[in-house]
Amino acid sequence: MRIALISDIHGNLPALETALEYLRAHAPDAAYHLGDLVGYAPWPNEVVELLRAEGIIGVSGNYDSTVATDYDHCGCRYEDPLQERLSHASFAWTKANVSAATRRALAGLTFRLDLRPTGGHGGGPRIVLVHAAPTVNTLYWTEDRPDSFFRKMARIAGLRAGDLIAYGHTHIPYTRTLDGITFANCGTVGKPKDGDPRGSYAVIDLAGSRCEVTIHRFAYDVERAVRAVRESDLPHELADLLRTGGRAQASAD
Repeated sequence: MRIALISDIHGNLPALETALEYLRAHAPDAAYHLGDLVGYAPWPNEVVELLRAEGIIGVSGNYDSTVATDYDHCGCRYEDPLQERLSHASFAWTKANVSAATRRALAGLTFRLDLRPTGGHGGGPRIVLVHAAPTVNTLYWTEDRPDSFFRKMARIAGLRAGDLIAYGHTHIPYTRTLDGITFANCGTVGKPKDGDPRGSYAVIDLAGSRCEVTIHRFAYDVERAVRAVRESDLPHELADLLRTGGRAQASAD
């Protein structure tokens, strides 16, 4: 069985359209998203509608839940004043431009999904899907966290050897195995932060009781996204970040 995972689209329709083309080439048995469908790029409604049309369900990211509930901020982390300004401007724009249907769709997303690909009637791995962590969808689970942190998250999620937990939120993909548990950050479809402007997604291949994860990077029409950001009322710096993979003078989360 093959399962595809996409995360952190952030309103970037050209990136999502290209990601879906690559996913079809892998012919997955199922595909899910890990949240943060909206924010930072000018296609929040189109992204949500395309996922609905494709039948791709998933979990709620911090941007999704805060937009849906009209919260006063997105729950993002800021590293400098410019990053904070861009984040607040994007959040205000997104809340003002999502349709009622999009807001309902975001409000309907669940916090966590548990998959039992073998059916649940016997053994086999469990796959847990969250946006950031099994505790809260705003926690930054970076690769440099100590083993004790990974074990704590695994314990909270109720994982055991052979299981897998997948998440995003940091926009930097990685995979790791500890105590027989696979940890997979699927990166971001639409808003890279590692200096590589390409998007990313993950494919899980299940072979018996084992889960093998591959992270894929893909190029898309970045200039189409850049033009759309510049033609909107979003800050133009967000377009520059798409070109540089988030490695301009400052980046927004």
